[in-house]
Amino acid sequence: MNRFKVLIALLLAAQTPAERLAKWKFVEMPLHSSALAPRERQMVEKLVKACQLLNQVFWLQSDREGLAVYQSTKDPVLKSLFGIMGSRWDLIDENRPFYGEAPMPPGHDLYPRGVTRAAIEQYVKQHPEKKAAIYSPFTVVKANFATVPYHEEYKRFLEPMAQALREAAALSSDGAFANFLRLRADALLTDDYYKSDLAWLDLKDPKFDVIFAPYETYLDDLLGVKTSYGASVLIRNEEESAKLAVYQKYVPDIQDALPLAPADRPSKRGHLTPMEVMDAPFRAGDLRYGYQAVADNLPNDPRIHQEKGTKKIFFKNFMDARVANVVLPIAKRLMQPEQAAKASGEGYLACTLLHEISHGLGPAFARRDGEQIDINEAIGPAYSGMEEAKADVAGMFGLQWLMDHGALPKSRMEEYYSSYVAGIFRTLRFGTGEAHGRAEMMEFNYLLEQQALKRASDGRYVIDYKRIPAALAQLAKELLEMEATGGRNRVEAWFTKYDKMPDDLKAALAATNGIPVDVEPVFSFPDLS
Repeated sequence: MNRFKVLIALLLAAQTPAERLAKWKFVEMPLHSSALAPRERQMVEKLVKACQLLNQVFWLQSDREGLAVYQSTKDPVLKSLFGIMGSRWDLIDENRPFYGEAPMPPGHDLYPRGVTRAAIEQYVKQHPEKKAAIYSPFTVVKANFATVPYHEEYKRFLEPMAQALREAAALSSDGAFANFLRLRADALLTDDYYKSDLAWLDLKDPKFDVIFAPYETYLDDLLGVKTSYGASVLIRNEEESAKLAVYQKYVPDIQDALPLAPADRPSKRGHLTPMEVMDAPFRAGDLRYGYQAVADNLPNDPRIHQEKGTKKIFFKNFMDARVANVVLPIAKRLMQPEQAAKASGEGYLACTLLHEISHGLGPAFARRDGEQIDINEAIGPAYSGMEEAKADVAGMFGLQWLMDHGALPKSRMEEYYSSYVAGIFRTLRFGTGEAHGRAEMMEFNYLLEQQALKRASDGRYVIDYKRIPAALAQLAKELLEMEATGGRNRVEAWFTKYDKMPDDLKAALAATNGIPVDVEPVFSFPDLS
């Protein structure tokens, strides 16, 4: 083992809880209640109560044993780490445990401990009538492959959660939003979110909104299909929301321009593409822990994508905190100075906008033997990283298309690509145990291979602005075809080839140790886990 590898091993072994905690920058994310009418404040408090209950359900999905430690520990550092990670595993250190020695189970508490994907697939082959229940996004798999629907497994939390949403609806002056809240309350008790998702997309520029459902599959590294509960209270930033019109206008054109066979990119014309810039004064569940999302594209149901589209939400308070505390400082440390100076908050926002738009672009289903199949089921555990990479790369393809067609100024091209690469360096610090980190590790290595990104003699990285558009277009074609064909083996082989971190990059990232890995929100309300 060379001296560098020995040093890295020692650094990893030396991480105390305090050292892990020091990687996070605590940032106030207050509720500015002075701008709200008394009834609006009461409504927000009801929404927060629902989120607090949802948070407890997430813990039951993520780490029941860890929850008991979190609730009982008197160690402030350990308690803070549990409050950041939502489990006893460090999500930015390849999921290594910071408490105890037990490794992270790939299915968390959504499956029996020790069960393997191969065992599930073999059981389903022998009992095909059980497949729908086992692969359902809304069931917990128990011993002997029995299944329990979420609305039964978590009933004691879901019933008061639904009641809190109904009480918030009664306080709302927005009839459409109140109707959505009542429909979402019903959905929590049935696991049928279709009708409420449609109502959510129909909201027109709401002052208040919520994300509130089991949407994402980040906890499921076994089959890649089980959803975890996530929530956020949202208050509209009117000035920033008004700037989104140019992106909304061209979504169908970007879909039509993607380097993919027409049969695999269904038209988006006539589909809803609502976009909101919101401040988030409270989050819960999978939006609360680990990586702090600055945007979201929901719902994930491909039926909704085909029928109506998706909603893109941008969390302004979280984005501002990330750019100021993480992205720009990292760019100055790792990129060639002239290029680092071009990275900006507005450039990063543009990349994020196109990333979220692109979650809703490309194929709606994978095709296999002449039949349609959900993409996440077809690809399996690698899906989360695959989809994040697709959104990144198709988003940059779309950004270039907007510049080529005069919708965005070509004079800002270097700003956009510098901001994109700065964002890659931020995410790589999560390691490849996290979906976004694995995605951007692959992107980084591919760009190096294509010489669109190079390492200079001083150890800093330099973008070749002439090469990077074509390299990303080719990568977009590759990733979109993988999703369209549902090629699990192809996806896994691709990531095996490209998701390893080079030693010189490890050395470069070590120079960013004084910069926070991410922000940790401090809300006006407790988590109540």
